[in-house]
Amino acid sequence: MGNRVARDDYEWVYTDQPHTDRRKEILAKYPEIKSLMSPDPRLKWIVCMMVAVQFLAFYLVKDLDWKWVLFWTYAFGSCVNHSMTLAIHEISHNTAFGNTWPLWNRCFAIFANLPIGLPYSASFKRYHLDHHRYLGGDGIDVDIPTEFEGWFFCTRFRKFVWIILQPLFYAVRPLVINPKPISRLEIINLVIQFSFNVGLYYLWGSKPLVYMLAGSLLGMGLHPISGHFIAEHYMFLKGHETYSYYGSLNLLTFNVGYHNEHHDFPSVPGRRLPLVKKIAAEYYDDLPQYTSWVKVLYDFIMDNSLSPYSRVKRKLKGEVKQE
Repeated sequence: MGNRVARDDYEWVYTDQPHTDRRKEILAKYPEIKSLMSPDPRLKWIVCMMVAVQFLAFYLVKDLDWKWVLFWTYAFGSCVNHSMTLAIHEISHNTAFGNTWPLWNRCFAIFANLPIGLPYSASFKRYHLDHHRYLGGDGIDVDIPTEFEGWFFCTRFRKFVWIILQPLFYAVRPLVINPKPISRLEIINLVIQFSFNVGLYYLWGSKPLVYMLAGSLLGMGLHPISGHFIAEHYMFLKGHETYSYYGSLNLLTFNVGYHNEHHDFPSVPGRRLPLVKKIAAEYYDDLPQYTSWVKVLYDFIMDNSLSPYSRVKRKLKGEVKQE
């Protein structure tokens, strides 16, 4: 079972997030980075290809034995679906069609949501932009685990279970921490996704539906790619609240591993974040970084100093403007 973790509260700080000041400093020194803040013309075609691949997979699994359905669900479907969630993350920053076409980006995110099976793209954008503006903000940033998560998941075995159940907690947290009125776009997202799921069932049966939904849940739970959930902001080293990962899984995740760079420049598409690091290397090379998300998961479970409480949190000052 493991010993209880040493932490019994978040890491409270009384300073602003580091990304705002670093962004200003880097742009003053390297104004050419502004030229990277434009849509990625490849993104929409990559997303369309990934959606088509999953549609083909739905067709191919419909006649397989259940053991092979489950095998391909974890071995392939979970990887693609997790990658699709990170495509939606990219689209939430308007990198598909640019800031002048916000509705196009939102509609495209709903399209990208189809093979995931869980209608979340519209809600994700609303909460994710708050995460960037108010990183660690008490009562605002729903990326921060709840008090219950920090209190209960306090042994190695419980942390292991918590990682498996991450999709559940990411779904419930906004309702507990910062509930918002349901928007029209969220209703549209729900209706379109539910209609798609029902149509898929009636067209090809239950196996594609299981492949789709189980792939999403498994891919965001105990899975190598899900290491990014822990790697991005959990405080492995005191005083550091954002960490980058420079391993090969960035190829599947739209470079979400370049997370310091992403929070410094959220308008830069993931494909160009390595250029940000190259241009402003002296700002990133000496920051704590990872080369393995699998090791991040292992260390998080085994290290008795780490828990869901291992997050930097701050009381927000002044006016708070939410999405």
